[in-house]
Amino acid sequence: MTFASLGLCAALLQAVEDFEAPTDVQSLAIPPSLRGEDVLASAPTGSGKTAAFVLPILHALAEDPRERPLVVRAVILAPTRELAAQIADVAQRLSRFFPDRPETQLAIGGVSINPQMMALRGGADVVVATPGRLLDLVEHNALRLGGVRTLVLDEADRMLSLGFAEELARIVALLPARRQNLLFSATLPPAVRRLAAGLLRDPAQVVVEATAPELGEGLSHRALDVDTAHRTRLLLRLLDVQGWSHVLVFVASRHGAEHLATKLRKAGIAAAALHGELAQGTRAKALADLAAKRVRVLVATDVAARGLDIPELPAVVSYDLPRSTADYLHRAGRTARAGAKGESVSFVTAADQAHFRLIEKRHHLVVDHERVEGLEPTEVAPARDPNGGVKGARKSKKDRLREAAARAASEGR
Repeated sequence: MTFASLGLCAALLQAVEDFEAPTDVQSLAIPPSLRGEDVLASAPTGSGKTAAFVLPILHALAEDPRERPLVVRAVILAPTRELAAQIADVAQRLSRFFPDRPETQLAIGGVSINPQMMALRGGADVVVATPGRLLDLVEHNALRLGGVRTLVLDEADRMLSLGFAEELARIVALLPARRQNLLFSATLPPAVRRLAAGLLRDPAQVVVEATAPELGEGLSHRALDVDTAHRTRLLLRLLDVQGWSHVLVFVASRHGAEHLATKLRKAGIAAAALHGELAQGTRAKALADLAAKRVRVLVATDVAARGLDIPELPAVVSYDLPRSTADYLHRAGRTARAGAKGESVSFVTAADQAHFRLIEKRHHLVVDHERVEGLEPTEVAPARDPNGGVKGARKSKKDRLREAAARAASEGR
């Protein structure tokens, strides 16, 4: 299949000339989207989901004369500021050959709302936003949603896990009843399926299996057994031996990101932290510095795991294993993109052994465990709870509250 066979307009075909053939999710999702149908799509990270919903939106704008003043015709919601910014950039690049270029505006928190309000004075065709900032703009009368024809929820599973269910319900209530809905998600847990059932009308269903080969044939997986206290020494050893030009290191918490970045800088490694409590300008600079190799190590929480495209990233390291097995794929998907080679390296402590086996099982992986000379582990796995699970591996109170809020909102309570 080719992009031309999908029925896209000439300006879009010119914009995708450098692309190879459409990916699976693009081939399956674009045709029903162009027909105006609702779409429920599940596909792994790095599979081309962004173009799968941006291309039909831009095609519809090209086919239908624009209103003056501009009316918001499409709203794209994303769970993180970085992903929203990336989607807006894709929309702008794909529309660059339009004679009358669509106006795409980015609306995200973490920065002053005033420039965004000023930018929206002339209207917009497409608004890419995080849910909270979109509602802020509506409340400031900077944005009206009565003309929206298409709503996109990207990374819907992540939106619910981050506690955005209430904001999503408020946004949907502001939209016209007659509209197209496109819901894209890396996974389809029960909460997402309930959301889709209440939002979508007889949707075309697209499923691209999240298997290890989808992450890129050039991806290799490594598991290094190590004591908890020796993980920083192991990371420094890898940086020395592997010679990675730049690397993304995942940790479990904001405090962990700041602490590890500080230790690396004291060891002479150019490092920065990335987490949700940083100002947006600081987050954007950290990502730009990593891409430009001004920073060698970016220590991040899972805010960076979804959807980000970091050019030529040779490796990702899970200093802490992801709490969710699904997040392993999202982390690993940051490397070995576009045919390049890359490594996903996991530090596995004694307490993590059972969880890593579950990650392997869920993703059909078999990863040989390695031990580094001089850093051989001595810790013993904790005793298992007789009621099931490993002691100390319970979800945090914050996670339980978020899940409860998502369930309540999706069930209409």
